[in-house]
Amino acid sequence: MLELKNICFTRDSKKILDHVNLTIDENKLIAITGPNGSGKSTICKIIMGIEKPDEGQVILNGEDITNLSIDERARKQISFAFQQPVKFKGITVYDIIRLSAGKQINRKEACEILSNVGLCAKEYIDREVNGSLSGGELKRIEIATIAVRESKLTIFDEPEAGIDLWSFNNLIQIFEKLQESKKASIVIVTHQERILNIADSVILMKNGKIEKIAQKEEILDSINGVCCKLKRGENNG
Repeated sequence: MLELKNICFTRDSKKILDHVNLTIDENKLIAITGPNGSGKSTICKIIMGIEKPDEGQVILNGEDITNLSIDERARKQISFAFQQPVKFKGITVYDIIRLSAGKQINRKEACEILSNVGLCAKEYIDREVNGSLSGGELKRIEIATIAVRESKLTIFDEPEAGIDLWSFNNLIQIFEKLQESKKASIVIVTHQERILNIADSVILMKNGKIEKIAQKEEILDSINGVCCKLKRGENNG
C-alpha cells in the first residue's frame, strides 16, 4: 500500500533519518517504537507531507507522492493525528465532524460517531473544541474526526500522551474497532506495551534507522537491551 524508499532527512546538520526503507501493507496495524530522537515521529510526518525528505521517495499504491502537499495526501485518504490535538476556538464538535467528513452529515450521524469513541453525544455535540476539554476528550474527538473521513491510512503520533489511564484503556478498544470497521491501515508511534500488544508488527527505530521489524515479543527484548545501554551511557541516540 505505502512504501518508503531510501528516505533521508537532516535538520540542523543532524541526520534524523538515514536511508529508511519501509512497506506498510493494507489492513495492518503497525506500531513504531524506540528511544527519543530515533526518528519515529519524523517518519510519520514525511508520510503525511508535513516534512519533506532530503532524499528518497514516498510511494502510495504505486504512485510517487513525495512532492504532494498535505491536502493532496489527505484527498488520497491519508490522515494524521497529532500528539497534542489542535484546539479550535469558536468551532463546535459538530462543526469539526461535519468539516472532517467532507460531505453532508446530520446531527444524528455525528452523535453516533461520538458514541463510538466513548463520548456522550448530547453532552459534547455543541461544545467548542477548546481548552475547556481535557486531553482525553480532545483525543477522542480527534479520533471521531478521523473515523468519519474513511481514510485508508491513519497515523497516530503518541496518542497516549497527556491522557488519563481511563482514557488510555478506552483508546486501545477504539484502535481495534477503528481497524476492524474501516478495513484500513493504522500506524501508531508509541512507547506503550499495551499498544504494541495489539499491533500486527512492531518497528524498532534507533539512530535514524530501522533496527528491526518483528513481533512485539522480539521488539520488547530489543528495547530492554537498548534501555540498558542508555542507562550505561553507551547510546546517545
